[in-house]
Amino acid sequence: MKTWIAFWNILAKDMRTYYLKPPNISWGIIFPLAWAGMFFLRSGANPDELRALIPGVMTLSIIFGTTSLLAVAIAFEKMNRSFERLLLAPISLPLLMLAKTSGAIIFGVLNAFVPLILCAFIINLSGINWLILLLGIFLISVNSAFLGLLVAVSVAAVFEVQTVSNFFRFPMIFLCGLFFPVQRLPLWLRFLSFALPPTYGVDMLHQATGQTCLLPVSFDLVILILFGLGLFLLCLHTINRRWII
Repeated sequence: MKTWIAFWNILAKDMRTYYLKPPNISWGIIFPLAWAGMFFLRSGANPDELRALIPGVMTLSIIFGTTSLLAVAIAFEKMNRSFERLLLAPISLPLLMLAKTSGAIIFGVLNAFVPLILCAFIINLSGINWLILLLGIFLISVNSAFLGLLVAVSVAAVFEVQTVSNFFRFPMIFLCGLFFPVQRLPLWLRFLSFALPPTYGVDMLHQATGQTCLLPVSFDLVILILFGLGLFLLCLHTINRRWII
């Protein structure tokens, strides 16, 4: 019982302290929408073709919002040593990390629906497979949260967080099929693309919105689960190696 009380208190504290701050709104909502508008205007597309941009914009909203939120939050807590006090809480390390990432995952899921709601006023969203869409959004949020956690526990200073995060985030815009089909990439870049979790998440969102997908949904699902598990275990290993042992 004490364990779950600690879990919910940590989650509630993060939601009160870090969510809906100006940097998170700008990186998680305004920035992806600006990218989508740029591609839309540059291509001269009509409103019906806006549907093709939905998976990429939703994924960008998740990635930038989730990683910015979690990485900065943990980096600041490391700096003022409040994270060390959390390690003394009556909760196991894996559950503590899940408590820290759960808020970011929720934020990522909610963030994904901002561009979708805006598109609903412009185009017809009928025909969407909502089950696949929700699964894809959730798994992209989980992987993005764990990636942000990995960055946060690996850097030494707060100012390094966004720099290191951008090292992963910006290549994903071009390599993961958000706006440019993976099939159009050179062969050697395709191998790199399939080494990144968002590629599989975007593929699920493409299928959910009735567009061409690269892989079966079941395969995307399994790969995203394996990526999430691997990132989480790597985070735990990094924390144990750098902060505890």
